[in-house]
Amino acid sequence: MIEKVSKRIDWLLVFFIAPILLAGLFTMKSFVPQEGMNDFFFKQIIWIIVSFAVFFAFSFIDFRFLRRTDVLVTLFLFFCFLLIILLGMGHSIKGAKSWFSLGFFSFQPGDTIKLVLILILSKYFSRRHVEIRNIKHIFISGFYAFVPFVLVLLQPAFGSAMVIFFIWFGMILVSGISKTHLLFVFVSGLLIFASLWFFVFAQYQKDRIMNFINPLADIHDSGYNATQSAIAVGSGQILGKGLGFGTQSRLKFLPEPQTDFIFAAFSEEWGFIGSFFIILLFGLVIWRILHTAYLGISNFEMLFGVGIAIFFMCHILINIGMNIGLMPVTGIPLPLMSYGGSHLITELGALGILMSTRKYARSAHRDDMKNEFLGLE
Repeated sequence: MIEKVSKRIDWLLVFFIAPILLAGLFTMKSFVPQEGMNDFFFKQIIWIIVSFAVFFAFSFIDFRFLRRTDVLVTLFLFFCFLLIILLGMGHSIKGAKSWFSLGFFSFQPGDTIKLVLILILSKYFSRRHVEIRNIKHIFISGFYAFVPFVLVLLQPAFGSAMVIFFIWFGMILVSGISKTHLLFVFVSGLLIFASLWFFVFAQYQKDRIMNFINPLADIHDSGYNATQSAIAVGSGQILGKGLGFGTQSRLKFLPEPQTDFIFAAFSEEWGFIGSFFIILLFGLVIWRILHTAYLGISNFEMLFGVGIAIFFMCHILINIGMNIGLMPVTGIPLPLMSYGGSHLITELGALGILMSTRKYARSAHRDDMKNEFLGLE
């Protein structure tokens, strides 16, 4: 049994994940210094334990049933149905109906639909990698992404909707699309964004984008969050103020320091050195995900691993970008660090499924694997 566990799990990946989880916990612990009490800290410990249980459980499930079309379509329709119900019955937090409130636990279907989308796109592209240059596959695969994109955007949850778009766009790129079709997708994206700007975006969403262009235009209102976050990151300087001495979060100038702006809260306490170390760890996590994908026994496993890497990279780049003023504020959690059970279970669950593919990993010649992946055989 121990030997099976050792072979199935990428322990180097777990080794890189652990410090990121601990960094989030230590940051949450410092929010409430009196009497050592902190609800976020203790609740997050529970979510980490539950998420790792899901991680190990999923790693021992035979993933191959997820390659069946009927299973994937059922999952896709089920979570799209949940997103529709959410628009009418969801729990509203800061104007967005993104959660089902179950009392002791809040569930966000927008997190899980990203994983389902990766699975269904992996299935679609793996069966059509030879003819992927046909432009019709852009529209068909785009439909799978468009449905959850619209349903999430209507909540409204602009950040999650953009992650869904980037997952589809990233998987389109690695599937072997032609440069001509890539240009078509880029122009289409511009037209879609223009349509969203004039007909869909709420005023506060437009304000966030305008603050991205000029963050100091309204530092007391729509630009407040971005400004306070930039102040927190900058005040950490090289070595930081020390654990528990982050004034921006302790004095409540920094909004949502346990979720959206946990990177800013961490940077204030640990400085540039600590921030660099966290970013390095995220890079190593992505490396291990792509390494497992590279060893996939078929195109499905390889595309799934790449999709998971894109999922993590989108969240990391958007969250850290908005914390340092390079991206608009969109309400995206930082993987493995931000408080919350829904996104953490989804992240470690996705990695658990990825670990299950290691049982069938192949050791084929690298050139053969690369040719098959790119559809050159």
